[in-house]
Amino acid sequence: MSTVQVLVATAEREVYRGEAEMLVAPGAAGELGILPKHAPLLSQLKPGELRITNGDNVDEVFISGGYIEVQPDMITVLADSAERASDMDEAAALAAKRKAEELLESKKSDVDLALAEAELSIMAARLDWVKKKKKH
Repeated sequence: MSTVQVLVATAEREVYRGEAEMLVAPGAAGELGILPKHAPLLSQLKPGELRITNGDNVDEVFISGGYIEVQPDMITVLADSAERASDMDEAAALAAKRKAEELLESKKSDVDLALAEAELSIMAARLDWVKKKKKH
């Protein structure tokens, strides 16, 4: 089967670089399944899981949102933040969710409220993902 190059990066670091037979991403309008030679595409991503498949190997990366650019021979994911499943820590995810809840409770303005709600949404998705990975 043919493959496509995949790069997952944040502003701070490169999280994943390699080949894939398929990538599944959490698109803003629904899940995106991308194969080699896919038509060019640019889309916003919501918080969730990237699944990068190459043969029997599946790499999983949690992203907090960002953008994906697809070219026939290259997929680039620019994420706000990203963590590989192997690096995830349930205790840290739970602590981050609690901190986001505290921010929400101590809101000072509508802007603070919107930021706190967005942060809580991301942290809740991250915690759910970590728990799901622990079960498998």
